[in-house]
Amino acid sequence: MATLELQGIRKSFGTTHVLHGIDLAVAEGEMIVIVGASGCGKSTLLRIVAGLETATEGRVIIAGADVTRLEPKDRDIAMVFQNYALYPHMSVFDNMAYGLRIRGLARADIRARVQQTADLLGIGQLLERKPRQLSGGQRQRVAMGRAIVREPKLFLFDEPLSNLDAKLRVQMRAEIKRLQRRLGVTSLFVTHDQVEAMTLGDRLVVMHEGRAEQVASPMEIWRTPANTYVAGFIGAPAMNFLAAELAEGGTAARLKAGATIAFADGVHPGGDGTALTVGIRPEHIQAGSGPGSLALKVDLVEPLGAESLIHGALPSGEALTVRMSDCSPLAGAVLPVVLPPASLHVFDAEGWRIEAVRPRAQVAAVGG
Repeated sequence: MATLELQGIRKSFGTTHVLHGIDLAVAEGEMIVIVGASGCGKSTLLRIVAGLETATEGRVIIAGADVTRLEPKDRDIAMVFQNYALYPHMSVFDNMAYGLRIRGLARADIRARVQQTADLLGIGQLLERKPRQLSGGQRQRVAMGRAIVREPKLFLFDEPLSNLDAKLRVQMRAEIKRLQRRLGVTSLFVTHDQVEAMTLGDRLVVMHEGRAEQVASPMEIWRTPANTYVAGFIGAPAMNFLAAELAEGGTAARLKAGATIAFADGVHPGGDGTALTVGIRPEHIQAGSGPGSLALKVDLVEPLGAESLIHGALPSGEALTVRMSDCSPLAGAVLPVVLPPASLHVFDAEGWRIEAVRPRAQVAAVGG
């Protein structure tokens, strides 16, 4: 096992700036998932760690050693690619053994390592086959086996499940999680799939336009997203965002859609009229009428079996999606909904999370 540290990583291709100063410290045995939309710079960052790209600025440190200028072969890493990158003319055994032969290991040691790893991955019976004779899932296991057999300091995964069908992706995701825990190898995993990110990562790096918007555990990011980008990217369906302004001395939000909702977590800083964005996840919205309720005109209902996704518009014209298990209105109906104060996320005009300050009375009560 080894630690990994990225210090001020920047990357430019001519006048195009792709990475804008990425700092990251990865502990021994930790699985870090780098997640973001296409073009955010996540694969470029992984390639810099691998030595396949050179950072314009910054340092890559593996196990305490600065490897920024080292060739990939000298970094003691193993990479699993999206397209498997297997040698088509070689058998499964030879694909897995190739790196060990290059390093000059004894034939008996190579055979023992390959057989042990193949058995671990459930492909021991496939060692004599060629890649063209394998399914997509079997090819991905071979690619993983080729990485594992080398016993590297660091595993790098570049969207390794993208070419698999949905059912197989779920299965392989679970296998990767179990293997990484069992082997305890420090790992970086790049994906654009938030479900993969949430289920695989000890911590996530949510990237946007070459910047790390938030680095935290999956549930911390889900519960307290740093800004509207992170809030909208993590979670399915995406978080709803509504225009609002601060009201009642910072104790409430007055929505453009019409309701005024008192904050459940304390006083939010700023004067009345300060522009806000209020976020709420579809699963936290409740059906119900009364003070503070909003009239949602239903446009579309997506039945999912145990629950339904209800898409509609508020009187302000803003879109709202609701996830409900006990309510399936027809398109065109008006559904009264309530936004529970405890489930609100509050962001400033620039999209950054606003942390509430508890009133003095609450602080005094907590202090005794």
